Amino acid sequence: MRTVISRLIHSRSSLPRPFIMTAPKNGRYFSNDSNKVDEPVKVEEAETIQVPPPPTEKLLVLGGNGFVGSHVCKEALDRGLSVASLSRSGKSKLHDSWANNVTWYQGNLLSTDSFFCHALDGVTSVISCVGGFGSNSYMYKINGTANINAVRAASEHGVKRFVYVSAADFGLANYLVRGYYEGKRAAETEILTKFPYGGVILRPGFIYGTRSVGSIKLPLGVIGSPLEMLFQQTRPLNQLPLVGPLFTPPVNVTAVAKVAVRAATDPVFPPGIVDIYGIQRYTQTQNKSK
Repeated sequence: MRTVISRLIHSRSSLPRPFIMTAPKNGRYFSNDSNKVDEPVKVEEAETIQVPPPPTEKLLVLGGNGFVGSHVCKEALDRGLSVASLSRSGKSKLHDSWANNVTWYQGNLLSTDSFFCHALDGVTSVISCVGGFGSNSYMYKINGTANINAVRAASEHGVKRFVYVSAADFGLANYLVRGYYEGKRAAETEILTKFPYGGVILRPGFIYGTRSVGSIKLPLGVIGSPLEMLFQQTRPLNQLPLVGPLFTPPVNVTAVAKVAVRAATDPVFPPGIVDIYGIQRYTQTQNKSK
């Protein structure tokens, strides 16, 4: 018996020392080899990464120092957007305080110069208010060619949305300013081609509001506002052949500016053509939501 016990003791003591462990204490094991507590696994704290805030929407207004363009710039600033403007005359002559918050560029859309490309840097949306009257050839260039150049450049620079303030169809009256409407429609076609999912075309009728001509302010609302209310009651006449378009109601410049900025910044705003009644409908929806 003593021989068996002696062999068992000898067998236990012959085990390598690293394999002889005491019972666990507080969830840790103590090694008889070093009598030190095993160090827990160290987990390094994850590095904090500074994620930049989402980029601010940057809007470029073409013709921003004009009657409609200036209202678009002001509306965009009121919504907290970063606003730039490009026009042939450059900085606006308006003395309103908001004009100081616009980045003004001078350039000619009839020549794709570097100034226009520089103005497009970082731009997410473009609103074009470029247009004018004159000879048929001049009207086609300023309403058509200039805007077509802008559309193509914006598309090449990765601009997401392009809004164009065009004009309503006045039927037979279109022939009196043929170059004007031919240019407008050519620009519209280019927008729908280059921006099938982000191109919006506004077709207002007569746009009224207080218009500055030099130091003189013309209160066009004195005529436009009553006509707008009157034509709202005569909407069925708009469907008459030939003369129907002449009953297209006027619209306030503020309403056009609000819808233009919304169309340029709202990703769910449907692309395509918005007529005068659509402009009024969107304006009423905005007013109700406030």
